[in-house]
Amino acid sequence: MGLDSRDYYRPSGFGGFSFFPKVIKNLLIINVVVFLIQLIFENFTFGGIPGWYFLNRYFALNPISGIDQLGEPYNFQIWQFITYQFMHGSFTHILFNMFMLWMFGMEIANLMGPRKFLIFYLACGIGAGLFQILLSPLLGSVTAPTIGASGAVFGIMIAFAMFFPDRYILFYFLIPIKAKYLIAILVLFEFVSVNEPTIVAHLAHIGGAVTGFLFIMLDRNYHFRFDNLFNLFKRSKNFGSSAKFRKPRKFKGTEIEEAEFYELNSDEEEITQEEIDRILDKISQSGYQNLTEREKRILFEASKRK
Repeated sequence: MGLDSRDYYRPSGFGGFSFFPKVIKNLLIINVVVFLIQLIFENFTFGGIPGWYFLNRYFALNPISGIDQLGEPYNFQIWQFITYQFMHGSFTHILFNMFMLWMFGMEIANLMGPRKFLIFYLACGIGAGLFQILLSPLLGSVTAPTIGASGAVFGIMIAFAMFFPDRYILFYFLIPIKAKYLIAILVLFEFVSVNEPTIVAHLAHIGGAVTGFLFIMLDRNYHFRFDNLFNLFKRSKNFGSSAKFRKPRKFKGTEIEEAEFYELNSDEEEITQEEIDRILDKISQSGYQNLTEREKRILFEASKRK
């Protein structure tokens, strides 16, 4: 296979759905806003105590035991498993994590749907945090507060390697390597680096990767659904709305993965814009993988008739 014909990875959405997932955009915005707050707090003191200390004490993932920089016991709280994922230690730290989230998360978010992707992302971060605070003392590592989205990002990378194992990625923008090999090498490097004296939380990276792998494997067997978790106020929000005022949405599909297997029968009913809108809504809610074969056939036929 020539280099010019290989399936190189471009983070441009899932198949023909070249749109920027809202869940990715929101995660990027939240991380950037939190980082700006961290920068602001670095310039303030409260009673002679630097502002960053308060952020780390209450929102970074604190060790279960030990003494912090001011000689106080670490303040471990359960909510820190979530909040630590949105904090970063430097510009390069957040830049790398957000780049990887964008690069690998685009297609995974479109594949899973926004709700499942958000649960998956946070679950990988929680798994990363558990690895870090539970295994660090056992391995004799230096205990310190943990911050960063790296654990969640490693989970997304694992998902990408499992869904698109043979997709070529340009390593350092120069060297073509399949996703399954590149990501396996990165994870192996984390295992080798666990006991190195560094500020990098290698155990958190491993925990995120392991959590991502287990989540995908279990999801393949049990098909997790999280629709109801985010619909508590959906009825009241949509009360009084009418579909006739909805702006029609144009379908822009050109290529759908495995769509060649879904040809419409000649006697199939005519495809309507309303039917296409309904299918696109379903993809937005629960992901492409939850479409029926008939819905995939309709979507593929619509892409050919655009």
